[in-house]
Amino acid sequence: MGSKLKIKTFKFSLLPSSFFLLPSSFFLLPLFDNLMFGLIGHLTSLEHAQSVAKELGYPEYADQGLDFWCSAPPQIVDTITVTSITGQKIEGRYVESCFLPEMLATRRIKAATRKILNAMAHAQKNGINITALGGFSSIIFETFNLQQIKQIRNLKLDFERFTTGNTHTAYILCRQVEQAAPKLGIELSKATVAVCGATGDIGSAVCRWLNVKTNVAELLLIARDKERLQDLQTELGRGKIMGLEEALPQADIVVWVASMPKGVEINPSTLKQPCLLIDGGYPKNLATQVQHPEIYVLNGGIVEHSLDIEWKIMKIVNMDVPGRQLFACFAESMLLEFEKLYTNFSWGRNQITVEKMEQIGEISVKHGFRPLMSF
Repeated sequence: MGSKLKIKTFKFSLLPSSFFLLPSSFFLLPLFDNLMFGLIGHLTSLEHAQSVAKELGYPEYADQGLDFWCSAPPQIVDTITVTSITGQKIEGRYVESCFLPEMLATRRIKAATRKILNAMAHAQKNGINITALGGFSSIIFETFNLQQIKQIRNLKLDFERFTTGNTHTAYILCRQVEQAAPKLGIELSKATVAVCGATGDIGSAVCRWLNVKTNVAELLLIARDKERLQDLQTELGRGKIMGLEEALPQADIVVWVASMPKGVEINPSTLKQPCLLIDGGYPKNLATQVQHPEIYVLNGGIVEHSLDIEWKIMKIVNMDVPGRQLFACFAESMLLEFEKLYTNFSWGRNQITVEKMEQIGEISVKHGFRPLMSF
């Protein structure tokens, strides 16, 4: 019980794996006059990329280093069909950007930004109406101010065609808090909720929702940027600014949505019992490392669909039910396509309002999506 819990703190909020190594005949992609929604994703690490290549029978790719992946172009590697509980059916594409987080760690910034911009251009060139920027895609876009780069070769990017998916992700995280806590005997009116990564786009939205839509007793705000923390505290009119080690032992619920360059160790024995940990990062590693009967780990930002989704790409993502479970950010582009809302619904930093969360939440329920609730 006193063992250390090591958390990987790169945020891969919605990162699927890549099939771009497979021959195109594997996918048998049909041609459509009008491709609909799109998902831009990437592999979780160079090691993961190499292992996937080996698993799929491509040892020549499995031995390749980062230089190889830096030069790999974006690929449309899967077609997706989603049916709403209303009976409506839509189709879309998965775009593998071939970005790897090591590109940032080794300061290959140009390679990283080029991956995201090229993937966006590839989606737009192929006529996709609305595309979600999964994982580090949106973080890179915002951090390096890529909206200033609109011309990609002979194509002018139309940013109205893209969404980060963060509004739906934040909504789902909040609903997971609201629905899971009572099952564990945690009363929100008496509960202390720690939000790790509180000043980020998703983290700040979670704080706004919990502040306005729930009667949570206490909010603990955890992030690296003290000035942004103070601004958030002022906006909310409450919340205690704390460091991670100080906050965790006080929290009944921890919402982990931080993106940090270094690992963090947590001693599970210092946590309250019961304690609800909502892991909003990817890969989801808390559940396998926390071994305590009174500490409950929920994969955060994941939705379940009421009907089977027709796709191949999610088969090597560690979902319990890959035909129905997916990242909430990806689901946002599906919801926008269902509603024909071709706009950058989630865009910019810290622009998510409670009203927009309510709006995407209503659409989510309408089409048969619900928060993942299995521990």
